Amino acid sequence: MGVIVTYSKNVFLPLTTNCRNRCWYCGFRSEEPNLMDKSEVEALLFKAKDAKEALFTFGEKPEETKGFRDLLERKGYRSFLDYVLDMNKLAIQHGLLPHTNAGVLSREELKKLKPYNASLGLMLEQAVELDCHSESPGKKPEKRIKTIREAGKLRIPFTTGILLGIGENEYDRIYSLEVIAEIHEEFGHIQEVIIQNFKPKPRTKMENWREPTLEEMLKSVKLAREILPKDVAIQVPPNLVENVYPFLKAGANDLGGISEVTPDYINPEAPWPKLSDLMKSLGNEFTLKERLPVYPKFVKLKSYGSAVRELVEVYSDENGYAKF
Repeated sequence: MGVIVTYSKNVFLPLTTNCRNRCWYCGFRSEEPNLMDKSEVEALLFKAKDAKEALFTFGEKPEETKGFRDLLERKGYRSFLDYVLDMNKLAIQHGLLPHTNAGVLSREELKKLKPYNASLGLMLEQAVELDCHSESPGKKPEKRIKTIREAGKLRIPFTTGILLGIGENEYDRIYSLEVIAEIHEEFGHIQEVIIQNFKPKPRTKMENWREPTLEEMLKSVKLAREILPKDVAIQVPPNLVENVYPFLKAGANDLGGISEVTPDYINPEAPWPKLSDLMKSLGNEFTLKERLPVYPKFVKLKSYGSAVRELVEVYSDENGYAKF
């Protein structure tokens, strides 16, 4: 058996594309108020028969979009967080473990989400101010770092990461990884760090920017493995790189969530690879193993939301990996 490389089977649920941030590289955000109906969410949950993770992704603080609050009230909700919590509960009813990426959150908001999620996430992106975030109040590094730290105080298994190629230099990448490492050393709650490459999107301010090279990506993975504590997994998104093998050789050991029923709505031009193709690309050196949205270490520690405990116990084996 080779070195274990993990992944999660998920269904991607983009609850809204409204967002207060105006990142220069984002092709996901839209101005028109929009919010998935419960029936739309439920239809995707029904389709995800083989998945164990419900990945909730949406724009940050969509209530700041003109017309969004009216839309929310028409659907019967006083706050967007109440709506998200209802969708988390719906996923649990369908036998799926929620993992929510909600942007910058307060301690109270994190506390409300914690019981109904296996884990939570927030990309740091970079721990420095960048021009591409000049119109994005939620991308202030200090705000994102505060959210990650608050999650640590609350002992929430957490996913974060850095985005490469958005105007930072190598020192910025190193510094950002060091910031994440320091937070984990203090709280011990970071389960994985994603090393993600920027992909230019049409009709954005950065549509003509170059992508980070393979060499830059591999160097960043190697740096991450050197800087981050050993119990923190390093993820590379398998739909955003041509071949995962060199990244695994460089120190990555997770391939993130892969969906059989939904695309990557953030990068719709990049389809998920088939599991059979991934297995072939690993050779004899690595073994692909399914995990839950909460990592094996935290499964064993029972460090996940109280409302998902029964599902985690059903789905996990004695080592904390997915059972079937």
